[in-house]
Amino acid sequence: MAPSPLAGSDIYERILTAPGGLVVLEHDHSAALIEQFRAIARHNGQAVYVWHPEEGMENLREAHARVPGSQRLSIALRYIQQSIHFGVYLLSQFPLPMSAMDSTLLRQLARAPAGHVRRVVLLDAAPALIASFDDVAVRLSTTTPATQRPRLRDGRWLL
Repeated sequence: MAPSPLAGSDIYERILTAPGGLVVLEHDHSAALIEQFRAIARHNGQAVYVWHPEEGMENLREAHARVPGSQRLSIALRYIQQSIHFGVYLLSQFPLPMSAMDSTLLRQLARAPAGHVRRVVLLDAAPALIASFDDVAVRLSTTTPATQRPRLRDGRWLL
């Protein structure tokens, strides 16, 4: 069962408010979540990218808009690091083992300056990869905790 569309916007908000630049997202349906993020990016006009090793980095807001030559993870990470704009970058299907240079770039992105809103989100990451970034990554789960209080947003109550 795929997450509801409202769950996608809640997850997106939680990613934006995460205290660090590197977010590990624990979820079950990455394809459905990416499609929900695509709808969110088209609706609010913000830059949301997804990276797959076969296709490279794709802009979810604009159909078929890809970053040329970004199939290698190191090139995609450098592109993210050099970007001066707001962005949420979903990274999926990591080639393991990760090189030392890629690991260093991810750690630098995790410690990005506080004023610069850029979030790198790891999707479908292997437990060994997640464990290697435990000291700098923020873990988020797609399930909302039972103790979370509802909040009012745009005239709707959200959990």
